[in-house]
Amino acid sequence: MKQQVENLLQSAVQKLQTMGELPAIPAFIQVEPTKDKTHGDFASNIAMILAKPAQKKPRDIAERIIQMLQTSQYVQKVEVAGPGFINFFLSLQALNDVVVRIMKVKEKYGLTNIGRNKRVLVEFVSSNPTGPLHVGHGRHAAYGAVIANLLQAVGFEVYREYYINDAGRQMDILTTSIWLRYLSLCGETITFPTNGYRGDYVIEIAQGLYQQYPSQFHLSLHTVFDHLPPDEPEGGDKEIYIDAMILRAKTLLGAHYEIIFDVGLKNILTDMREDLAEFGVEFDHWFSERAFVKTHAVDDLLEKLVASHHVYEREGAVWFRSTDFGDEKDRVLVRSNGQRTYFTNDAAYHFNKFERGFDLAIDIFGADHHGYIPRMKAAIEAIGIDSERLIYLLVQFVTLYRGGKQIQMSTRGGSFVTLRELRHEVGNDAARFFYVMRKSEQHMDFDLDLAKAQSNENPVYYVQYAYARICSVLKQLTEKGRTYNEANGLTHLGKLTQPQERQLLNTLSRYSDVIVEAALQYSPHQLTHYMRELATDFHAYYNAHPFIVEDIDLCDARLALISATKQTLFNGFTLLGITAPKNM
Repeated sequence: MKQQVENLLQSAVQKLQTMGELPAIPAFIQVEPTKDKTHGDFASNIAMILAKPAQKKPRDIAERIIQMLQTSQYVQKVEVAGPGFINFFLSLQALNDVVVRIMKVKEKYGLTNIGRNKRVLVEFVSSNPTGPLHVGHGRHAAYGAVIANLLQAVGFEVYREYYINDAGRQMDILTTSIWLRYLSLCGETITFPTNGYRGDYVIEIAQGLYQQYPSQFHLSLHTVFDHLPPDEPEGGDKEIYIDAMILRAKTLLGAHYEIIFDVGLKNILTDMREDLAEFGVEFDHWFSERAFVKTHAVDDLLEKLVASHHVYEREGAVWFRSTDFGDEKDRVLVRSNGQRTYFTNDAAYHFNKFERGFDLAIDIFGADHHGYIPRMKAAIEAIGIDSERLIYLLVQFVTLYRGGKQIQMSTRGGSFVTLRELRHEVGNDAARFFYVMRKSEQHMDFDLDLAKAQSNENPVYYVQYAYARICSVLKQLTEKGRTYNEANGLTHLGKLTQPQERQLLNTLSRYSDVIVEAALQYSPHQLTHYMRELATDFHAYYNAHPFIVEDIDLCDARLALISATKQTLFNGFTLLGITAPKNM
């Protein structure tokens, strides 16, 4: 309904511009649902926006716009309020038609083709495969999955991708950590590196490695540790020490190093895939950085950057003039030792996304990657791709609370709560709903006690309870030996005259608009807010009026309304990736 109101306003404003009463300026028509329904169902401030350039009073402009509005069966009346707001009151027919449309299209209600089948690649999670997914990764997973669902719902062709960072230093730290735990299982007493991965999962991988290769990778401690630089806290630098330890491992193990590397990678990737699948998050492609850098793709990108004349050499290194595109400083592409930087590999990967024919590429990253955005957009721009086609969405950190107290976590130290542990404690539905309740750029405090509570204070329980209540009403109808005639109910929607009924009808009419805005603004929280509002309106209706009444026509009409509510809740649950329980 919001779109219809916007179209009416746009047409009226254009008429007045053609007549010379308003300046020919582009004006965005803002239409929003009213909070107080005595002021109508929708309101617009377009008259106040046009007042200054038109040099006229807002109320005078509003009156002229109303005079130019076309008659619509969906609008009962239009009024000017306050300093110049234009308030629209929807007709009962318009609201009733919403129920008819919902029951006709059912699971397709809310779907549109605004995206016109443009191809969008959504890359999300993309955690280094150095350990189990933790609660922070869970927020990325839920947010990315719902964003992809929303974009698909409004007509985009969506492709979901996980970029496996399996070619960098962190993987070498993991491999070395596994090997050192393996040496412990061989009977050696070692001092574990300060900067190594300490989680129990590393020990478990080492145990599996030891069972398969009980002695092949066993070397004496003298050979392994002699002449290494000091570690922290023995007066050394933990970064220098772990790099020296990695080099020692590669030198001593030779080809065996790759075996340990592959065992660690396979174990963790398998765990990630299973964890995400159980969370309802699936990917079309798991893209390996390790395999990618072995192709000619990175060299091809370097050639393109050289050809664009945005590359130069300094002190033996190859630099990209990213400052030409607004970055704060130039970036190294190839170090003086000949090694390509992670930035180079990542730029090639992003170029590859567009080479594969995607119209848009959406990266969902952690908030700590904010500074990475300008350099990547610069690289894309330098090779002739519009950087507006590369969209970055940042997700803030998650803090867990239990009993009002914060749970301390450290990924490297191994003291963190995994996504699997969170899911097992609060359930998939609560986890997914809670993860997308707030804007992604807002820090999130996750209250474990609230997520498990079976009360109206728990938002996911509150919304699912509305669905279960509707199922219960329909079950009671059968138990009473009565039947619901949908066609009769849709015919007699005019009997729905109670305030709670109009409120529920109004909220149902907004669902499609919410989906569009949530998708195009990459804001799943708008959908969760809507679902809570819809549940609130239903619960208020449930508490105010009986549905199974003696008047058959009224009964069928009310059952048609709550059936439409049930379908809309189900459609929202589907996009959020949570279940629709019939009993609670």
